[in-house]
Amino acid sequence: MLSLHTNSAALSAENAISQTQMSLSTSQTRLSTGLRINSSADDAAGLQIATRLKAQTSGMAVAMRNTQNSISMMQTADGALSETSNILSRMKDLATQAADGSASADDQTAMQSEYDSLSKQLGNIMSNTTFGGTKLLSGADGTSATAPAAGTSIGSFAASGGITFQIGSSSSETMNVDLSSQMGSLDSALSATSILYNGGGATEVAAAAALTPGTAGTELIGNNSSGVANANAQIDNLSKAIDAVSTVRSSLGANENSLDHVYNNLQNISTNTQAATGRLEDTDFAAESSNMTSNQMLLQAGTAMLKQSNSISSLVISLLQ
Repeated sequence: MLSLHTNSAALSAENAISQTQMSLSTSQTRLSTGLRINSSADDAAGLQIATRLKAQTSGMAVAMRNTQNSISMMQTADGALSETSNILSRMKDLATQAADGSASADDQTAMQSEYDSLSKQLGNIMSNTTFGGTKLLSGADGTSATAPAAGTSIGSFAASGGITFQIGSSSSETMNVDLSSQMGSLDSALSATSILYNGGGATEVAAAAALTPGTAGTELIGNNSSGVANANAQIDNLSKAIDAVSTVRSSLGANENSLDHVYNNLQNISTNTQAATGRLEDTDFAAESSNMTSNQMLLQAGTAMLKQSNSISSLVISLLQ
């Protein structure tokens, strides 16, 4: 029907151009951003899934850093305990030497002096080994290497209940390392090696300072009549202390290995999750480039048809002539 008021062909062409422009704009946006989903309208369900996956990936990235920090923390404690083993081995050598009857009083005095110095160093290592300002082998206040009350030694391997590491992106993904019992046994074993060991607190140090070196029953090697017997008895105490250190180090090593496996698993999950997110969100440049070219051609064709449809009204004038 020819009409001056309604040009159906022009309206159809205009509608087709509008839709083509919207499609072309979408293609250009996707190609410029590299993302298939630039708003919720592009793919509502896909956006929801991709957002959840990205949140999981972000959480796992932090968990991976947590895992590495946890391993470093354990390695710091293990390094300190390694030096503790070296000190105990030297103390055992001194005790073994002092237990021999051929050692003179002067020899025992010299050995006692070195033994005392090593004993104090044991306490220094146990009380002052830290990671990021947190004491690892004693209470947070440095007053006790035995299992302290919960809440008073946050981060310490000697803490009651141990340390909980966050190793995943959800609240349930945690790992607890509880060495409080083993650390308590280690402190007891070290306390038996010398009264000068100050890992047990300031009271013990003050008591040791008031003693006269060489007094029977106080100095554990001692240049006194009981020195040989004391030194001989101390050999077993030092062996037990070395075993206690090895037990704690073994547990630390086992947990380090576990965290290595946790890290590798998180890395695998993160890689695959990011790939899944990419498949949902990323633009397929080959397909989108083809769509853009097609829409450009349609836009040109639609514009040409709109121009021709607008000339239909001139036919009405020719009928009136």
